[in-house]
Amino acid sequence: MQPIISVRNLDKTYASGFQALKNVDLDIRKGEIFALLGPNGAGKTTLISIICGIVNPSSGTVLADGHDVVAEYRAARSKIGLVPQELSTDAFESVWSTVAFSRGLFGKAPDPAHLEKVLRELSLWDKKDSKILALSGGMKRRVLIAKALAHEPQILFLDEPTAGVDVELRHDMWQMVHRLREQGVTIILTTHYIEEAEQMADRIGVILKGELILVEDKAALMRKLGKKQLTLTLQEPLDRVPEGLSGLPLELSDDGNALVYTFDVQSERTGIATLLRQLAEQGVDFKDLHSSESSLEDIFVHLVRSNASRPPVDAAATEVRA
Repeated sequence: MQPIISVRNLDKTYASGFQALKNVDLDIRKGEIFALLGPNGAGKTTLISIICGIVNPSSGTVLADGHDVVAEYRAARSKIGLVPQELSTDAFESVWSTVAFSRGLFGKAPDPAHLEKVLRELSLWDKKDSKILALSGGMKRRVLIAKALAHEPQILFLDEPTAGVDVELRHDMWQMVHRLREQGVTIILTTHYIEEAEQMADRIGVILKGELILVEDKAALMRKLGKKQLTLTLQEPLDRVPEGLSGLPLELSDDGNALVYTFDVQSERTGIATLLRQLAEQGVDFKDLHSSESSLEDIFVHLVRSNASRPPVDAAATEVRA
């Protein structure tokens, strides 16, 4: 299947000489939920802004549903809805006027029934005649989402959509995301709430220092990089790990009352069997055990830390294009 978004050899260097993106290649599949993760300043918003036609690339190509985002700007942009981080709306317009105007910007014929559906799904229908100025921060965020959906896009970008919003809006938003996905809409989100990406996304991309360091199916990523731990609470405390167990990935807790065994999915069965057998051979008794496994946040932190010592991107390597 052709990707709905295709990014090739994408670079972006600003006039200051700062290289925000370096040689980014990315395909996003139609109908998937793709989470783009990275620390502040990693290049997430720059990448989204280029795909959405807000920022020009220094080099490389981006296709949105087959349309070049530079050469065929109008056709590409009509496929995309964007919910930006910043709350930027006309404070003195009503909710209805703002959303209807956004639909008209894309050349779409008026469709009051569609706008009513969007506003009702976002719990904004009773606020349709209210001025934006009079709304709370959470309601303004809902209006931004309604604007992004007004022209019925096939691709929806959510750039930190739940930053600083209440639990109710977060819950409503993720219900809406599921409904849109069922309708075939492709969702790309950035978020600091990594547990949301773990719960929602089909695939994960990690960007660092302007480079896409990983793109992986979420389930495969959790299997490949995730770690599990088995914690055994001992009958009697130890002052050190017995020498007969020194070849195993074991750590003794600070108080000596527990042994922590770290393993991956591939070694789960054989590793635990070996551990239990060797514990018995060493005369180490335990009274309780429980297991835990890495979250996506653990994996993300590990990836960022392990790449933190990499040299910075060479800003002089790319020519800035006006």
